[in-house]
Amino acid sequence: MADKKSDDKKNEAAPMANGNGASPTLNILAQYVKDLSFENPGAPQSLRGRDKAPSININVNVNANPIADKEFDVTLTLNAKATYDNDVLFNAELVYGGVFRVEGFPQEHVLPVLFIECPRLIFPFARQIIAEATRNGGFPPLMIDPIDFAQMFQQRIAEEQSRAKGQA
Repeated sequence: MADKKSDDKKNEAAPMANGNGASPTLNILAQYVKDLSFENPGAPQSLRGRDKAPSININVNVNANPIADKEFDVTLTLNAKATYDNDVLFNAELVYGGVFRVEGFPQEHVLPVLFIECPRLIFPFARQIIAEATRNGGFPPLMIDPIDFAQMFQQRIAEEQSRAKGQA
């Protein structure tokens, strides 16, 4: 009887397969900076102390493109613009990419993996690059808050569905 229980526990701990015997795997094959720009148009006046914090606007976008049978290029675009009154203090733009191998996932899970898990894995590296760029530009490092990529993905799907309904 003890042997049956230990066999059951082994089966519970085994990774879930997608029906063809393969366990889903997600591998990062490469990471890279595709584009990086930092503008400090008002320097050195933009570096002086201020009586209130600047307004910082951050935009995030994720794109994914197939490059081979099971390999995808996922890019995370971060734009951060700081303004004070009507003056631009800095404008940082980064396109950070990763090449991912996605295997063994059911087809309906591939898009969520590409648009949620992949950017979640590369975000800390992109965040660090933006922080260093703003620090090197003479400002305090901009530490972008964590991003809810699942919510972004759901929002994107909802927008595409409403756009499709509008065209129909």
